[in-house]
Amino acid sequence: MTLPIDFSDRIKNLPPYLFARIDEIKQEELKKGKKLISLGIGDPDLPTPDFVIDRLARAAKNPANHQYPSYWGMLEFRKAVAKWYESRFGVQLSPESEVLALIGSKEGIAHIPLAFINPGDAALIPDPGYPVYSVATSFAGGTPLYFPLKEENQYLPDFGKLESQIKKNRSKTKLLFLNYPNNPTSASADLSFFKEVVSFAKKHALIVCHDNAYSEIYFEGKKQPSFLEAPGAKEIGCEFHSLSKTFNMTGWRVGFVVGNEKILKGLAQVKTNVDSGVFNACQDAGIEALERYEPFCTELRAIYQKRRDILAPALETIGLRCKIPDATFYLWAKLPSGIKSEDFVLNLIRNKGIVSTPGNGFGTQGEGYVRFTLCSDIPVLKQVAEALGKSV
Repeated sequence: MTLPIDFSDRIKNLPPYLFARIDEIKQEELKKGKKLISLGIGDPDLPTPDFVIDRLARAAKNPANHQYPSYWGMLEFRKAVAKWYESRFGVQLSPESEVLALIGSKEGIAHIPLAFINPGDAALIPDPGYPVYSVATSFAGGTPLYFPLKEENQYLPDFGKLESQIKKNRSKTKLLFLNYPNNPTSASADLSFFKEVVSFAKKHALIVCHDNAYSEIYFEGKKQPSFLEAPGAKEIGCEFHSLSKTFNMTGWRVGFVVGNEKILKGLAQVKTNVDSGVFNACQDAGIEALERYEPFCTELRAIYQKRRDILAPALETIGLRCKIPDATFYLWAKLPSGIKSEDFVLNLIRNKGIVSTPGNGFGTQGEGYVRFTLCSDIPVLKQVAEALGKSV
């Protein structure tokens, strides 16, 4: 007798996986022998810096690093994070209580609702946005309350509408997820916006969870702020960060969250019970990365800017409206009226062998848009530009 296997309701209630159809088409094209160019996944193609790899190699040979790591992270790593935050953003942090190491920022984002959301509570989720915000809220038994990020509002939330949404919601709203520079829209936010966020959060007793993974990928000297630079931000929020995008370390799984001590304690309680700490050798390498931040990041930004300036005009030639971003390695392009995101992406794969991401994969407000990454080298992007120039 075959054992009946039934998924839990939390798995059954996951939103439809839009990318499954795209993966199916990709596999069909690959079987035909077609070479595909992937501009769909935000995974840096550039190598991790040698000085980081060298530090890892030395640390990996230390037997002490092969034992279970601390859940909070090595104090030396947390000190390096605090020192970097003070140098980069002018934000002072206590390494002992206001910095928590993470197995990549995704781990912390996925777990933080478990620390603060009771079944029936709600979290405010940007639409379009990183899907983990809503899935994590649902897994914790909470209700995602989506708020639109509109092009006409520079993809920033309308606080008046947010307030109305909170008042309409019968359950208690606990969390507000934000992400600037933004994935997928590549929009930026300034310090005046974050000051407004602090005021709004205090008024409605919200915990702000700011995802700041792309702050170091900016162009023309337009430095991106930290949410914690806003006065009072540390009283009501935390900020997630990662070495993945800044140092091309996506596979290393080294991230951290900083901010309010009590919020971090709550997340650490979840972490202690469901996962482990970051491999000490990777943290050691992370210290090297943070201490030798420049000139590496200056060179990295220059590369992405050159790539941006090749791909963005090419998208315009085929009728996609693409605002030149100040930050991130994404291009968020608006499709001509009447064309659906998924149809465009599938046709682009079939006709040109170019893979992008449909905007509606990030939420209903993403319909009519498509996201391209800049995670391919210049010869490849020139090849894409040439292919697009011959029409889609």
